[in-house]
Amino acid sequence: MTDFSIITVTYNSENTLKRAMDSVINQTYPPKEYFIVDGKSTDRTIEIAESYIEIAKEKGINLIISSEPDNGIYDAMNKGIRKCSCEIIGMINSDDYYELDALEKVKKVYESKGFDIFYADIRMCLKDGKSFIKKARSRSYMTSRDWNHPTTFITRKTYENNLYKTETIHDDYDLILRLKKNGAKVEVLNEVIANFTMNGVSHERDIRKMVDRIQIKYKIYRQNGYSCFYIIECLMVEIAKFIVG
Repeated sequence: MTDFSIITVTYNSENTLKRAMDSVINQTYPPKEYFIVDGKSTDRTIEIAESYIEIAKEKGINLIISSEPDNGIYDAMNKGIRKCSCEIIGMINSDDYYELDALEKVKKVYESKGFDIFYADIRMCLKDGKSFIKKARSRSYMTSRDWNHPTTFITRKTYENNLYKTETIHDDYDLILRLKKNGAKVEVLNEVIANFTMNGVSHERDIRKMVDRIQIKYKIYRQNGYSCFYIIECLMVEIAKFIVG
């Protein structure tokens, strides 16, 4: 049987955590483990998380909640990964949420094809209530436009020697580049399995921050052996973010 560990990283997430947790707890194929990895929130985040302990237990889900200072979101993700015991690990941040049949769809792909990395289409939710679908794709040309972190599932075996760096806001994409460079088996599903709220630091419309993000991502490409021409890709992504919002 294919088992899932799911991780949600939180920090002062009282306004959105319930939606994220509902989307995990109510899966048609529930995870075996669900970790809330909190960065010592000062609001009602932990209270909300703890309100799900009995509900999770009734559904056969082991809900584990921790709260302590961390060194940023990727440090928190690494803490969660180290605790996982299941075959496949997924991450859904507190601002985002799964479609209720997400794990069931991932399970079907894993059991029919196998993978080291899996990701799928995602619904991008704008602040004005509108949304659009961001398609997933796997190809030799590497672009974050083809990849959606909230839909990503990676095997625990793959994570064993490949945790996130804790250096930049793009450490998640750096991990994908490293894994693909090392020959990881990738499977993509062109169906929406998660929803992303576009209000994070990677979408801030600030010219200085845009320039910083371009420089960071370009450096990551180069560190992973990609051509200097990927500077054009970095520019294109940031311009698209600026236009869409």
